[in-house]
Amino acid sequence: MKAVRTFFLFVMAGMLFQSCNNSKSLQQYYVDNQTNSDFMAVDFPTNMLNIEEADLDEAQKEAFNSIQKMNVLAFVLTEENGEAFKEESTKVREILKNPIYKDLVKLNSGGIKATVKYLGEEDAIDEVIIFGTNKEMGFAVVRILGEDMKPENVMKLMSVIEQSDAGDQSLAAIKGFLGQ
Repeated sequence: MKAVRTFFLFVMAGMLFQSCNNSKSLQQYYVDNQTNSDFMAVDFPTNMLNIEEADLDEAQKEAFNSIQKMNVLAFVLTEENGEAFKEESTKVREILKNPIYKDLVKLNSGGIKATVKYLGEEDAIDEVIIFGTNKEMGFAVVRILGEDMKPENVMKLMSVIEQSDAGDQSLAAIKGFLGQ
C-alpha cells in the first residue's frame, strides 16, 4: 500500500511540474495550426513513402524500420500573409530553442535554410525535427517519429525518401516545397 501511495505522489508531482511548464511543444504547435488556412498539414505512416525495402542497404533498412510516422506542417507564403509568416516562423524558432531539442545539423542551400534537431539520446533518437525556411515559399516543420533511430542512418534514408516514387500528391507537394 505504501508503494502505491509513493507511486501516486510521483505521478501527481509529475503532473504538477508538467502543468507549470508554460513553454509550448512542437506537437501542440502542430495541433494548433493544422487547420489554419496558411498551413498545409500532412501525417503519414512510412508505408506511404512507396519505398521497397529490397532496394535498401542494411543501414537504410534499419533506419526505415525504426521510423513509425512523419508529420509535416508547412506554412505556404503568399503576398497576403507575410507578417504571419514572420510571426509563425519566430514561434517555431522559439519552441526549438528549448534545450530538449538537440542540434544535429544546419544547412543553407539554394535559398533554403534548414535546422535538423532531435529528441532522445545521440545513439537512440526518438524524433528528428527538420525546420526549413525559404523567404519565397514559406517554411516547413517535419517531425520524423520513431524509436532508437541513428543519425547517420536517418540521413542515408533521407536521400532514399528524396528519390522515392511518391504516389501521394501531398508528399509530392511537400517534396516540391522543400526544393526536392
